[in-house]
Amino acid sequence: MAPTILSSSSSSYFLLILSLYFSNKCCCYAYASASAYAFEGRKIAEESQTHSLIVSSLIPSSICSSSSTASNKRASSLEVTHRHGPCSKLTHKKEISHTDILRHDQARVNSIHSKLAKTRLDRSAASGIVTTESTKVPAVSGETIGTGNYIVTVGLGSPKKDLSLVFDTGSDLTWTQCEPCVGTCYDQKEPIFDPTKSTSYTNISCGTTECSSLISATGNTPRCSSSTCVYGIQYGDSSFSVGFFGRETLTLGADEFKNFLFGCGENNQGLFVGAAGLLGLGRDKLSFVSQSSAKYSKIFSYCLPSTSSSTGFISFGGGVSKSVKYTPLSAIAASDNFYGLDITGISVGGKKLAISASVFSTGGAIIDSGTVITRLPPNAYSNLKSAFKSLMTKYKTAAALSILDTCYDFSKYKTISVPKISFFFGGGLEVPLDLSGILYAGSLSQVCLAFAANSDASDVAILGNTQQKTLEVVYDGVGGRVGFGSGGCS
Repeated sequence: MAPTILSSSSSSYFLLILSLYFSNKCCCYAYASASAYAFEGRKIAEESQTHSLIVSSLIPSSICSSSSTASNKRASSLEVTHRHGPCSKLTHKKEISHTDILRHDQARVNSIHSKLAKTRLDRSAASGIVTTESTKVPAVSGETIGTGNYIVTVGLGSPKKDLSLVFDTGSDLTWTQCEPCVGTCYDQKEPIFDPTKSTSYTNISCGTTECSSLISATGNTPRCSSSTCVYGIQYGDSSFSVGFFGRETLTLGADEFKNFLFGCGENNQGLFVGAAGLLGLGRDKLSFVSQSSAKYSKIFSYCLPSTSSSTGFISFGGGVSKSVKYTPLSAIAASDNFYGLDITGISVGGKKLAISASVFSTGGAIIDSGTVITRLPPNAYSNLKSAFKSLMTKYKTAAALSILDTCYDFSKYKTISVPKISFFFGGGLEVPLDLSGILYAGSLSQVCLAFAANSDASDVAILGNTQQKTLEVVYDGVGGRVGFGSGGCS
């Protein structure tokens, strides 16, 4: 079966060439015209498999510009901004280097792999399977790291207080910093939420089903303070949040959700600086997606902007673009919390790489809004890297940038051409990546292929947020599918 392709434009070029060919009235030039047609056809085919760009556009502007194509936003939509860009309203934005961003990203990936390895080991033990040396859990464990890039604003409490939260499809528990800070609280944009000033806040008691549900959402057993349930969540970089587990009214756009279960953190530390906390969009029953399912049917979509100087959106409920095409959610053997995908292939410059399907199926794959750089099985990355480099030989190479090892110096160029890259998924879906999903620019003299290899072939592959840029990405939990549509935002 031929793959479903999100967009195509090459046919119009061939029609143009054909019309020029048949308009040639001089028969004596028929052979020359046919030869010219063949040459031009090859040239156009080659050009249609590359992105051309002005080099200076690789560096984000210092001025915010709203997306011009995020047109399907609904009443249940929120604006999405990059936490480190000029569109972010965070007043406590900390300067962070690209090296630090990529280092934190690797810590997040290590945390995801560790969490999946631990879950796999626990399930094996429960099934009576003997643990071998190769299945032992790595020393560093914990929930996925809290360094998400993208911020939304929601309301909490009665009366409503607006809070800027990192949204994360790889996390389940929603939490925010709360007064009083009995340990430490980091700086955030808005005043810290004070539950004593809300008429709708209540604590969850110990020993209740709700309290016990924290185990699957956080990976930790809840504790008690007097009779009140206390949650604790630690991330892979030693960031953490500890506090009371409670109910509150959460407001998203025009919609209110009463008795929403969340963490009211009174001791918080780590890389969340500026944001008030986290909006968990994973698959666990405590995630916002599950708690709002009566209203939104576990459907949400987002578009991440092409640069940090533009805006995107996140919407909940139906009404997604008709251009979106879907691939079935796959089961990740080691976890029910992540959104699994079946990657079946990759193409570079219009040519599908010779990668065995078993390369992708060995560890499986997930899509994650919080991971920056897509991680691939070592064999798949090696093939991608080789194909990309073979089409970029005219450009000067540059030193590696942290985990990115295929880099170029474009500082002497005004324009460049970059081969297009597409991913193929289960059900025959082809998703062409936007140019912003192919390159990562540290500077004009260090622009890198925005992919990295996992350290082991058995590690889960991760489709990161860089590769999702400008796509409308749709999560349909009830329908068991993920969708992609080109041109969701700019």
